[in-house]
This record gives sequence, C-alpha cells and structure tokens, in this order.
Amino acid sequence: MGIVNQEKLRFCIDRGGTFTDVYAEIPGQSEGRVMKLLSVDPSNYDDAPIEGIRRILEEFTGEKIPRTSKIPTDKIEWIRMGTTVATNALLERKGERIALCVTQGFRDLLQVGNQARPNIFDLTVSKPSNLYEEVIEVDERIELALDKDEANPDSSLVKGVSGENVRVVKPLNEEALKPLLKGLLEKGISCLAVVLMHSYTYPQHEISVEQLAMEDLHRKVDFQATKQFCQVPRVVLLVTHRLFLGLKRKKPLIGFDMGGTSTDVSRYAGSYEQVLETQIAGAIIQAPQLDINTVAAGGGSKLKFQFGAFRVGPESVGAHPGPVCYRKGGELAVTDANLILGFVIPDYFPSIFGPNEDQPLDINATREKFEELAKEINSYRKSQDPSANDMVVEEIAQGFVNVANETMCRPIRQLTEMKGHETRNHALGCFGGAGPQHACAIARSLGMKEVLVHRFCGILSAYGMGLADVIEDEQEPYSAVYKPESVQEASRREAILLKHVKQKLQEQGFREENIRTETYLNLRYEGTDTAIMVKRQINEDGLGCDYAIEFVKLFQREYGFKLQNRNIHICDVRVRGIGITNILKPRALEPASGAPKVEGSYKVYFGSGWQNTPLFKLEHLSYGHLMPGPAIIMNGNSTVLVEPNCKAIITKYGNIKIEIESVSSTMKVAERVADVVQLSIFNHRFMGIAEQMGRTLQRTSISTNIKERLDFSCALFGPDGGLVANAPHVPVHLGAMSSTVRWQLKFWGDNLNEGDVLVTNHPCAGGSHLPDITVITPVFNNGKLVFFVASRGHHAEIGGITPGSMPPFSKSIWEEGAAIKAFKLVEKGIFQEEGIIKLLKFPCSDESVHNIPGTRRLQDNLSDLRAQVAANQRGISLIKELIQQYGLDTVQAYMTYVQVNAEEAVREMLKSVGARVSSESAEFGERDSVTIEEEDYMDDGSVIHLKLTIDPEKGEAVFDFSGTSPEVYGNWNAPEAVTSAAVIYCLRCLVDVDIPLNQGCLAPVKIHIPVGSFLSPSDKAAVVGGNVLTSQRITDVVLTAFQACACSQGCMNNLTFGDATFGYYETIGGGSGAGPSWDGTSGVQCHMTNTRMTDPEIFEQRYPVLLHKFGLREKSGGAGIHKGGDGLIREIEFRRPVVVSILSERRVHAPRGLKGGKDGSRGVNYLITKDKRQVYLGVCAPSAPCLNSNFSAEIDQRKPSEPNALHVARASSGDPQISFSLLEVWTDHVYAVILTLKSLYKLTFAITLSSISLLKGNGWEESYSYISIRG
Repeated sequence: MGIVNQEKLRFCIDRGGTFTDVYAEIPGQSEGRVMKLLSVDPSNYDDAPIEGIRRILEEFTGEKIPRTSKIPTDKIEWIRMGTTVATNALLERKGERIALCVTQGFRDLLQVGNQARPNIFDLTVSKPSNLYEEVIEVDERIELALDKDEANPDSSLVKGVSGENVRVVKPLNEEALKPLLKGLLEKGISCLAVVLMHSYTYPQHEISVEQLAMEDLHRKVDFQATKQFCQVPRVVLLVTHRLFLGLKRKKPLIGFDMGGTSTDVSRYAGSYEQVLETQIAGAIIQAPQLDINTVAAGGGSKLKFQFGAFRVGPESVGAHPGPVCYRKGGELAVTDANLILGFVIPDYFPSIFGPNEDQPLDINATREKFEELAKEINSYRKSQDPSANDMVVEEIAQGFVNVANETMCRPIRQLTEMKGHETRNHALGCFGGAGPQHACAIARSLGMKEVLVHRFCGILSAYGMGLADVIEDEQEPYSAVYKPESVQEASRREAILLKHVKQKLQEQGFREENIRTETYLNLRYEGTDTAIMVKRQINEDGLGCDYAIEFVKLFQREYGFKLQNRNIHICDVRVRGIGITNILKPRALEPASGAPKVEGSYKVYFGSGWQNTPLFKLEHLSYGHLMPGPAIIMNGNSTVLVEPNCKAIITKYGNIKIEIESVSSTMKVAERVADVVQLSIFNHRFMGIAEQMGRTLQRTSISTNIKERLDFSCALFGPDGGLVANAPHVPVHLGAMSSTVRWQLKFWGDNLNEGDVLVTNHPCAGGSHLPDITVITPVFNNGKLVFFVASRGHHAEIGGITPGSMPPFSKSIWEEGAAIKAFKLVEKGIFQEEGIIKLLKFPCSDESVHNIPGTRRLQDNLSDLRAQVAANQRGISLIKELIQQYGLDTVQAYMTYVQVNAEEAVREMLKSVGARVSSESAEFGERDSVTIEEEDYMDDGSVIHLKLTIDPEKGEAVFDFSGTSPEVYGNWNAPEAVTSAAVIYCLRCLVDVDIPLNQGCLAPVKIHIPVGSFLSPSDKAAVVGGNVLTSQRITDVVLTAFQACACSQGCMNNLTFGDATFGYYETIGGGSGAGPSWDGTSGVQCHMTNTRMTDPEIFEQRYPVLLHKFGLREKSGGAGIHKGGDGLIREIEFRRPVVVSILSERRVHAPRGLKGGKDGSRGVNYLITKDKRQVYLGVCAPSAPCLNSNFSAEIDQRKPSEPNALHVARASSGDPQISFSLLEVWTDHVYAVILTLKSLYKLTFAITLSSISLLKGNGWEESYSYISIRG
C-alpha cells in the first residue's frame, strides 16, 4: 500500500447535507483540483459525487461526457468517498429488507429500546420506525451461573467465550424455527439479524440459526450476529482522519467543523477520543467511533424572530431550496447573514446558482428579506421602549451571527468540561465551508488564544479521505476480575485478535511495515456501569504499562475521584490494526521573501461599523507571511475572516494560524430593556451554565442513580429565588426547586454567609420526596446576595423502613427515611460532616417508640453530596465569568429579562388556547374568560379536581385544585412543588417552542391548592409515591383539560428488589396518550420521568434474575381514530430470596380516552408460581375505596416444613379502627386474597386502605417466583 499509478486520477469525495466536496489528484499537477457542488440540485443532476467526477474527467481528458452516459473508469485509479448513504438509509428506513431473530419474549426489545423518549416536551413522542420488517422469536434460553453454581459446579455448566459459566436452560428448538425461516423467504426477506440472549458469551445457538438458514433451506441468507455485550443493535463503523499535518502543537485541539446543516465538535490531544455507542436517526449504534458532538447550527440554520428574541435553528433550510441567496425561493439563514456582513464575498463564491448554474449569490434578495424582518423587529422594540432606535439590517444580521456563535459554543464547552478539561486551554481547529467565518469570534468567546485553519478547510472531509488510514477492529467479551491470572488470559486473547486484524489488513495490500496495532481492555469498577476503554501504554523500555494504573488515572481525571478498595473488572478485550496509507502528502511552502500580496479591498461589518478590509489569496501566500486583522484570506472555496485584534500567520505547509489578541473582556449592553440579540445569548449562557453543572454532577457523583440513570437536575436562580435556568434532566424536578430555594431564603433570612451551602429534602420545605436531596449555594458579591445555584439528586438510600427508601406501604414521613428541613451542609467554608452524618444515620421521629433505620449507604450519600457541592461551585465559577464579562448589573438584569421572555411565550400560548376553546364548547365567566373543569381518580378513589380558568385577552390562567381529596392514609400525597412541576411541564409542552425553563413560565399562571388536600399534605404525611405516581395523574388532568392529548399510562411503575447485600430500582414505561393528529407511542417513559431501562443482558449479569419477557402489551392502548400507545409486560424470575416492592397506579381506574376515544387497559401486577398460577396482587370494587396495587413481598425458596398443610393467615393493621372498618366492608375480598395465597405462603398480612404487604413467607422447594407487571 502506498504505491500509486501516476497516470490516473484519484478522487476524494465528501457528500454532506448541503454541499458535496471533491478533491482530485491529477497526473502532472502539483496542486489538486477542488470542486464544490450542491448535494441536492435535481433540476441539473441526479447525483452530486458522480457529477463532480464527470466534470473533472472532462477537464482532464478534454472529452465531453454526457450526463446521461456512464462514467468511464479507465482514467480513475481509485475513489474514496465519505457519504451519508448509510445514515440516510437509517433516516429514510430504506435498504435491504431485514428480519430480526430474537430470544422468545423479546420481540419488541429494539422497538422499546431503553424506554427514554427523544424529546421530553414532545407530546407526540416521535420515534423513528423499526429498522426491521419482521420478527421471529426463537425458543431457546441461556442463563448465567449464580455464585452458588460457581461454588458447586455440575455437568450442566458450560464456560462461555467471555469466561463466564452458563447453563443451557432451553436448547434451540430447530424444528419450530424451520417454518419461521421458510416464511421469511416466502415473503422475499433474505437478510436476517440474529440477537439471542447472552450470545456474546455463548454463540452456539446463533451459529445454529445461521446453519439452518443457509443450509437446510438451501437459500443464501445474509446473516449478522455479534460478540459485543448488550443486546441493543450493533453496527461496526469507524472513520478517522488526520488533521493539520506539519503543525507542532502544545495545546490539545478542538475540532470545529461548521457545515451547511450542522456543526460537529471533537477533541484531539495526541490520540483520537472515541465512544462505543451513539444514536443515529433513533437507532442506537454500538461501535467504536470518533467522539463527535453535533449541534443543529450551520450555514443553513433558519433565522427567526420569536417572542421578542433572535433564534437560530435548529431547523435548517438545507441545500434545496436553501438560503434566500441561493436563488431558489428559500428562507433566511446564517449564510444570508454572513453575506450581508461581507463575511462571504460573492466574487469568490462558486457561481453555481440559477437555472443554468452560472449565477452568483443573490445579495439583493437577501437584503430585501432582512428589511422585511427589520420592520417586524423594530415594531416590537418600539412597543417595549418608544425611545428605542431602529436596528439597521447590518445590526440584525450581526445579531443573528452572534446568537449562532453562542449556539455553537455550548457543545464545545460541554465536550471539554464534562471530561475535566478547561476549554480555554485548547486551540480551535477550524474547518468546514462556514467555519472560518466564525472561528475568531467563537475562540474569543471561549477564551482561546489560537485558531488553526487547514489549507483545505472548505473540503477537509473530502481531503481527509485521502489521508485516512484503514482500520480493522476486533473485540471479544471477557468477564473477569482484574488480577495477574486474568491479565495473562487477556494477553492470550489479544494475541489471537491481533493476528486476525493483521491478516485482514494484509489481504487489503498492506505490508507488515505499514501496519501498527493497538490493544485495549474495557475496564470498570465493581458495582458500577461506567466502563472505560483503556489503551495499553508502552514504556520507554518497550514494555507495556499496567492497564489498572492507567484506568485509575483516566477514571479520576474524568470523574474527579477514585474508588478505594473496589475490584476492577475486565469487560472486553479489543485490538485495532491500522494500515498506514501514505496516499496524500502535504507540500511544504517556500519561506516568504516579501510582504503578502493584497488582491483587493472589501467592506466588512465588524459590529462597530463597516471597515475596509484587505483580501488575500492563500495560493499567493508563503511560509511566514503575517496579516494583521481585519483581513480576509480566500482559501479556495472558503472565506477565512481575521477579525480586528487578531493576526494570521501562514505555516510551513500552507495552513493558517490565527492568534487571538487579548481585548477588554467587559461588555456593556442595554439594561433598561432587553436587547433582542443579547436576550438570546444570555438564554444560551444561563442554560449552558445549568447544563455544565449537570455534567459536573454526573462526572463527580458515585451512585448509579445520578451517574448512569441521570436522575438529577441543576438550576440557576435570581437573588429572590426565582428560577432563571433549569437544565431539562428530569421533568418532575422542573420549576420545583424554586419553592425550595425560596423556603430556605425565608427560613435563614439574614443568617446566610459567604461559604455557606444548604441542604434539604423535606416536602414541606419545597421538596418532592425524601430521596431527592437538594443542595443550595447562595452566592455573594461584595457582601451582597446576588444569586443562588442548586442541584437536586435522587439518593438511592436515605434510610426508612425498607432498603432503597421507596417503601410502598409507608403511612408517615418518618417511615421513609431521613427528613431534613434546613441544615448548613457547609458553614463558612467548612463541611459539616458530623452534623450531616447524624441526620442521615439517625432519622428523627415525632413518636419516640419508632426506631427508624438510617441510611444504609452513608459513604455513597456523602460522596454524592460532595459532588452536588462541586456542581454548584462550577455554576458559581461560570456565573462569575459572566459577571466579569458583562458586569453584575447587566447579568442580574438579564436574569429578569429571560423570565419575562418565557412569560411572553406562555401568554401567547394561553391566548391561543383560550381562543380555540372559547370557539368550541366552554363556559364563559366574567370578562369572557374560559372555564374548564376536569378530574380524575387515584386507585384508592382519591380525586384530583381541576378548575382551569383562562383569560384569552391577557393570556393568563388559574389552576384551581379545590375539590381535591384530603390527605390520604398512604404515601401518594404530593407536596405542592410536585404540582408546580407538573403544571410547568404541561405549559412547556403546549408552547412547543424551545423557550428557557424558568420562573417566567409560571408568571401568567396562578396555582391554588387547598391546604390539607393530598396535593398539599401536612409535614407528617408520607409522600414517596406522590413524586412518582400522583405527579403523573396531575399531568393527565391538566393535559386533558387543555384537550391536548388523552391520558398516558399515568404511572412510573417503580419496581425495587434486593436483600441485605444489594438493591435495584427501575421505572417501567407504558403507553403515551393519543392526540388530535397522532397515535400514542407504545412502550415509552411518559411525562414526568424519562429514566433509562437496564439492558437485559446487564440486568441478568448483575442481579440474581431471569428476564422472561419484556415487550409490548398488545391492544392495551385505547381504540379510536388515533389509537393510544400500548403498555409493556415485564416478567422477572428471582433466582434467590429477595424482597420485592412495586409502587404503581392505574390498576383500578383506566387511562381515559379523549373526545370519544376509548379508555386504555388497566395495569395489573401478578405473582406467578413455577406451575404458572397467577396470583393477582390487589383487589377492588368499582363503587368504593379498595386495596390498590402497591405491593411488597419477601420471596423465599425454602422448603416448607409441611408441604400439604393448610396455612392460616391473619389480618392486622397499624391502625385497628381502620383495619376493622375495612374488614367489615370488604370481608369477602380480603378472604379471597387470603385463600388464593395461603396454599403458597405462611403469611403475616398488613392490610390497609392502600396496600398489601407480605412480610414473612415460606416458599416451596425449587419453585421460583415471578413478578409480572402489565402497565
């Protein structure tokens, strides 16, 4: 490899979303031929890459090649093309017809995925369609050996590829499979993807499926399987390229690729940073690939003026019709703004527009559109401030560019900060057609001092195809504790894999000397799901370093801590073979001998006004030439803008280095009224701060709930406690923390000092439920309180009567764990460890007779609390940077303005809804307000009643919950903050615009909750279920009142199980409600939660369970013109004694349809015995309160002393009066339950108005127990 034919052309092509770039090396020419075409131009050609090749071949040969004829290939040595064909196949769901073959019980696994919905505020829950056309389920089952099996091995155990012992529970039923495969072929499907449970370690069943498909049926079937761990779909894809050859850099590099449709951001610090999982078009792709963050902002991003603020994207005008200046009747985009400002020079832009593809960019049409927009903007500004001066077109264009720049800065900050790197310590490596026009401004905003622009920056992806090495990766699962013996085994596996990848590269023509290899181990700490792919480092003496030492270093750098006394586990062995191509080589320039040649002068708008700016051509510049800004360097088809106070230097290989000189960092903006440009920029900055706080919390926390399930939220508040920005992590936290901050502000008053950090979780202090602990940091400037930051995280353990602190049968707050109203976690800079330990270990109870267990995971609590403090501190640092840049008065002013902006958006929505409802059927009150009443029931009969009054003229609404039932003797009481969170969530969904989440959303809204109701309970009430159950019912009531959509599953299905050694917690999705123009979505997290589900193979590997079924509950969604989403069935077998609890709803009252649509099915919880008997967990009658579906059982496998004896059950309760009342009314039902269960268990019942608790029981010999949940 590396030997080339000098007489033929070599093509490197990149087909992007807007442009297709072509780089061709032509025999006899020292410089390559560069061409840029519109990717989509149906009036002129069908395929852009073919068109580019055709045109260049015509130039080279001098022969005419008609567009209708085939391209002659005799003059072409090779073509390398990077294309979005594979991505487009995913986007458009085109390509080979494919069937999916899975283990029985998992036919819907890929459709359900991890349950999370892509956009938490999208009521349609838009998800891409399936990649496959048919599913066949295979009757087979493999189970992993338990610890007790390992200690007493028998002949049924088999060692898998990963080193884990497995047992074949069900051999592959080949006879049942044959007709299924034949049926696929009869339907014309000849591509089969096979994903069987635990095939990563026991692939024999998958191999048998392949043999059946390809031999017995005498037909060739394309077969795909995988050896990677996790049962979600896997695809192997890795593309890499080398950038900025010849540049000696001390700083790490941020790759900034701004194209027409989107901007890609990456990081390079001596090696390529990779991820093993990404998502494309809704499909999770598990494969090693470059870690690239994409933001929907590019040259084609739409420009809009909405709700008094400038907005850029995320919608794109695309290549067809494209921006206004493309002469196709398009809409205003970033490219149009750059054209107005002189950042794009039409004289040097390809004249490829118009019907004959020979016209330049149309600046006149662009200016006319901006003038139309200017009238709208100036009219709005006059309405806000009559003395405001009109904005001219150039100021408006500059404003949109500034907003676009800030949009692109956010992912750069996230990419660096989330991994513990300071953004300012990097250089910006800029490429893409539009990138060099924005690079100086973005680098300055990020605090960077250096920008690097490649000589082929406008076509760098195409040029990179010629630089790209050929990569062959192989990976094999290997599960073992890291120790000398396992490292030796891993090395043996590495050697085998290395031989394979070398052989593959040699088959492609690479010599031994052009092949280099890398080896990796995928490592994680015991008890965590966070694995890091660790590359083997080589010492100076040529020996490999210890993987574990490198893992600890990487873990500490990325997450800010290391776990002491924890085993390190090996997950996978991976090797990489790299074939060095050496196809394209950079050409060094001669040193400069004089001043750079000025090609002309153009006027460019730089914010302060127009400036005459010299223009240079890169091809006429030499090594060492220096050009102070302002300057324009034409780099082929790309414009490099060198701003004032910057200077450009040409490097040895013809690249451009721009040095950003220090300028005054203080900026002055309008304070009396909101500047329409700065409003958008501050929205981005405030939201970016909340997001980076979240990244810090995720990075430095230790618990699975926060680090991996992402059950946390971070927010920024004004000095009055009003919410300024809340990163949208968990919907049930939205807006709720403002109540917490204001309660603390009122409680502490003047007793807040610099260096104090507050902690609270009590519902009466603005909390949601006790596991959600909020850490609040007040921030001072010159002794004055100026703002707050806060973070709320779900702690998996805070004490209480059951492990996991989510007891399904709690009746008082003291049963649910440590309750903290107000405590200074840090006082004047000193962490109060002794005090917080006392609160967590010894929960207080008003009744001294109750001895409530404290937290069972104290060190995890302390670690996560420190992580929350660190997250807050990160937010403080970022806000102080903002204050340093703009001044305190300006920052505080815009903290108010962004809330006013959100208020305006909600008002407009309420006006629209009010007008719509009033035109239909509604009651009219005073001043023609619209009144709507709605109610729904909890499973115990408690009612949530809402009277919604909307003023269509003012855009105001009153949410009056009078008529809601009193506080309940159960745990689904919901603090007022939960209702506020549900209301703000619903309003944000109804606005359907990307507005900031802040206090302004509630400004046009009044919420009245009757004190003493179960939406405003006493401080003694149990509330653990209110956050996870009642919040969902409130959401259903509000959205039904607005006629927005039918009811969703109305529950989070909180399942916990464990014993003294472990605990597990998950929430199970269901069906979402249908809307006026859409069907509901099946098997998805709804409304107030969006946490992920554990992958089935990980689930069975980490816990003593078998997952028998996880799929859709077909036909459970309500019927109608638009059908409701189907629920889920999850069936779990427990392989050793555990305590199981579930908090669930909608087991009595079904999710209701809307406008004549039918109700959805009620959920059910079953206990299933080995002989398949189903025990229904919960009974009711339709006319009165009943036992609901909260359930806890201790499932045991011990052999009963008297297998055939009739065991006696007795009924009891903590409150005899309630118990006797219940028994008098529901005697038959109670005895029905006892009679059903007594043959299985020797039971002690606790019967209440809300739950059944199976506290003690004797099981049966070798009879495993199941929980089946149908939501």
